[in-house]
Amino acid sequence: MKILTIIGARPQFVKAAVISRIIAEQENIKEVLVHTGQHYDKNMSDVFFEDMNIPQPDYNLHIQSKFHGEMTGKMMGEIEKVALKENPDWILVYGDTNSTLAGALVAAKLHIKLAHIEAGLRSFNNKMPEEVNRILTDRISNILFCPTENAMNNLKNEGFERLSDKKIIKTGDIMLDASNYYMSKSNKPEVEMPSDFNLCTIHRADNTDDPQKLSIIFDSLNEIGNETKIVLPIHPRTKSLLSQLNPDYEKDYSNILFCEPFGYFEMIWCLQNAKIIITDSGGLQKEAYFFKKPCLTLRDQTEWTELVDYGYNILSKIDKKNILENYHHIKTIKKDFNDQLYGDGKTGELILKELQNY
Repeated sequence: MKILTIIGARPQFVKAAVISRIIAEQENIKEVLVHTGQHYDKNMSDVFFEDMNIPQPDYNLHIQSKFHGEMTGKMMGEIEKVALKENPDWILVYGDTNSTLAGALVAAKLHIKLAHIEAGLRSFNNKMPEEVNRILTDRISNILFCPTENAMNNLKNEGFERLSDKKIIKTGDIMLDASNYYMSKSNKPEVEMPSDFNLCTIHRADNTDDPQKLSIIFDSLNEIGNETKIVLPIHPRTKSLLSQLNPDYEKDYSNILFCEPFGYFEMIWCLQNAKIIITDSGGLQKEAYFFKKPCLTLRDQTEWTELVDYGYNILSKIDKKNILENYHHIKTIKKDFNDQLYGDGKTGELILKELQNY
């Protein structure tokens, strides 16, 4: 069996590492790894392959663009060439990025079986490009690997059970596999870290592309940092936009420690040692839960609704008063993090077994 795996963004490298490691132990499965180049900065891409012992991509397409349509179209053209050359049994995609949708559309048009890991997630906000990507990818997938019961219910509510060409499987979350496997390899960042800190990441276009929102977010973070220092590995695009908004941002936001993007093992160390996680990322919301840390999410919606339902995560509007109130509230939450929301950490094995038995 030959699997053509499409990845392009930092969280996908982590997820793919789980599957690639299991495939390497199989004699009857070959994986062809395609990196679209969606995350192209060395610290956002190359370091992951080096640190996590992921096989170097068989193809690196080096595709970046500020426009979603242009990026997705270019990816489709290049992925199609690879698929025609490699003739895989499966195309495997992860999550909800432009790379995900491009790979899915190529599979559908070339009549190659498509498997979607993290199927069924919904934020119910079609203004988010990720929501459109995940809905379209689900609709054209042959196997839909759902991380949670909520994801299964979303597909049921959308009528997927009536579609005879779909197989829907609850697998648990592949990020839990990765967290469990790499936990012991954590590595303290090579910067002077505060003794007490909150870990923060901000990168979502809905927040960064709006100067007013960006200003509110960083004003709020800086005020929170008066109490507990904020450690913020800054995404290259966020850095560029923040520099345009305020060239002296590092001086003016002195309660925030701005760092270059961390490698995965450094992020694990930060997750292990931070007090609270503040983010607009999807993946980091789950990792906060895996590492038993409360999470403040700077978004109106989340695809990981169970974290909110069980009280591990609080959503906040981009309003300074709201952000600060939610931050002070989340500090009071006492949870044991023992709810098994994302499976047993054996998702990768289950996914490969299902692909082989399809």
